[in-house]
Amino acid sequence: MNKEIIISSSTSQNHVAITEDSNLVDFFVDHPEKRRMVGDVFLGKVARVLPGIRAVFIDIGLKHDAFLHFSDIGDRTDALKDMLDEDEEADDGTDDDEAEPQTQDQTTTQTQPQEQKPVRDKDKHDHREQRQIPKLHKGESILIQIIKEPVKDKGVRCTSSISIPGRFCVLLPLDNKVGVSKKIYDFKERKRLRRIAKGILPSNCGLIIRTAAKDQTEEALSGDLRYLVKIWEDMQEDAKKQKPPALLYKDLSTTISVIRDLFTPDVSKVFVDSKKLYKEVRNYVQFIQPGLLDRIELFKQDEPIFEAFKIDEQIKGLMGRKVSLPSGGHIVIEHTEAMVVIDVNSGRYAAKKEQELNSLKTDLEASREIVRQLRLRDIGGLIVVDFIDLEDERNRKKIYDELKKEFKKDRAKIAMLPMTEFGLMQITRQRIRENIVQSMNEACPYCAGTGLLTKKSNLIHEIEHWLKRYYVEGKSKSLTLKVHPSLGLKLKEGFISRLSKFQLKYFVKIKLQEEEKINPQNYYFLTTKTGKDITNDFN
Repeated sequence: MNKEIIISSSTSQNHVAITEDSNLVDFFVDHPEKRRMVGDVFLGKVARVLPGIRAVFIDIGLKHDAFLHFSDIGDRTDALKDMLDEDEEADDGTDDDEAEPQTQDQTTTQTQPQEQKPVRDKDKHDHREQRQIPKLHKGESILIQIIKEPVKDKGVRCTSSISIPGRFCVLLPLDNKVGVSKKIYDFKERKRLRRIAKGILPSNCGLIIRTAAKDQTEEALSGDLRYLVKIWEDMQEDAKKQKPPALLYKDLSTTISVIRDLFTPDVSKVFVDSKKLYKEVRNYVQFIQPGLLDRIELFKQDEPIFEAFKIDEQIKGLMGRKVSLPSGGHIVIEHTEAMVVIDVNSGRYAAKKEQELNSLKTDLEASREIVRQLRLRDIGGLIVVDFIDLEDERNRKKIYDELKKEFKKDRAKIAMLPMTEFGLMQITRQRIRENIVQSMNEACPYCAGTGLLTKKSNLIHEIEHWLKRYYVEGKSKSLTLKVHPSLGLKLKEGFISRLSKFQLKYFVKIKLQEEEKINPQNYYFLTTKTGKDITNDFN
């Protein structure tokens, strides 16, 4: 398998595509105006403690306070508070050989789907929810790390369990657990890495060995760890000097974090079309793993890099609702406020005796494509899939097993339930940031993202109701009506136009003013003499 990372850079954005045998499998967008926040560490101030919703709101200097759920208040919180109070006592914890902690960054997380109740994004699932109300008080300083980007009107989500990711390992300050990535399957290699980790680990810290550490030397791991320890020491010093809210640690940009987390030995090439970004990537790789430098190449052709690698046409498919399947069927992906709904449709009619077989074939194709689309679009939260009905229970089990197999390729945490008798399957996928569709698009100013506009006949009905109220309470007998030309055309239709009928019926002279810049959904009434907008006065 030929795996490549292709980076397209412009003055406004960086786009990073990961392909396997020329097929797009991962896509990232780096927005300067929407800087990546996952992994950032802040010195915050407790703004509110709300036991009713089991949450604490932390002021970190952003528009919205950070949301800290009780389940995300780690066992290390007291130690971090002591550190801020310059308490130098060491933790008495011991190494947990069985621990397999995960990093907070989605690009480093690997879990297997489990046959259990799915994890809801509202996080009512965590067993730690049973813990008592934490000893946090309004105005108190606290060290937190962002684990989820802000989405729409929601602020960032954070945790008090700090983790600092590097190339080969993740440092867990004030923890004593040692874990090895579950993607390293070889028992001897896991044992070797665990032994190395325990040998180089500083006191009062835990460590996670990442997948990229496989077959690496002790010197490489030790060098990476020293770099992370230095970051943590600097962070502690800054925390004692600054007043909250303050940013203590800024994680890497999306582009460089992809290189850190996903540029592994199985990647044959990294292509970059910007000299500046090419040097930045090379300098970073020179620091973390010089042996991979010869795989980084500057793309010098005049043709846009994404066109040359046929990435653009694959990205266009990410934006559409409908995705075609090989056998003629298709899936439709709909985003709602509460969940994402995916409908599976068969495009061809099959004879009844073959209906079950054809439905199974389409559902299996849909399963593979759904997993691919969730990963590409970075869709998280609750997902409900409406598969084509299957009568045989064994066939339903095949769909579940196929999804389970395909989700093993996904780095996000996944949980799902078996298919119901109605052909529905419930899935939850770890949500860390806005999905690709949200990050690359904005809501239409006319329809507010609904995709629907009020019918012209309804708007004319509203205008007449406005005139009825004005007829009773209004004073001026001369008005100006400002509308979009499309609505103006409807008002002027007919032998005797609707506008003329309104003037005769309500004894008012109306001057129609059409403007292209006006929202087609709106209308405005102004007094002709003064030009004062009186629309809301009679609504």
